[in-house]
Amino acid sequence: MWPPSASTPLTTCPSFTPPTFSAIGLVPFNINPHYLDPDPNSKHMGETREQRILQYHEEPDTPSVLGLREGSMLLVEGNQATLLGSTKARLFQRGKPTTEHDPGSDLSFLLTDAQ
Repeated sequence: MWPPSASTPLTTCPSFTPPTFSAIGLVPFNINPHYLDPDPNSKHMGETREQRILQYHEEPDTPSVLGLREGSMLLVEGNQATLLGSTKARLFQRGKPTTEHDPGSDLSFLLTDAQ
């Protein structure tokens, strides 16, 4: 358990610490499903997903993160990755500016470890 503190609200603490953060390894990058863009009119005082992903990339050797908005999906067949659906995806890569990708975009470059 991670105890709550003034800097770590209870809602961000997991109820347990998993033995590993390894996933099933289908792709060599992270997928952030249901990605939400920051809302400048929001009264929410917490961090946005964008801020959290950028903080994640402050750590060394962190893989890219593909933010999939509602209405999008990634089709991976062999060495080919294609963004499908009706909404764009946002790509976060450590040390690079974020990029937007339209439905139909070829994202196969994300399947190589040398991103």
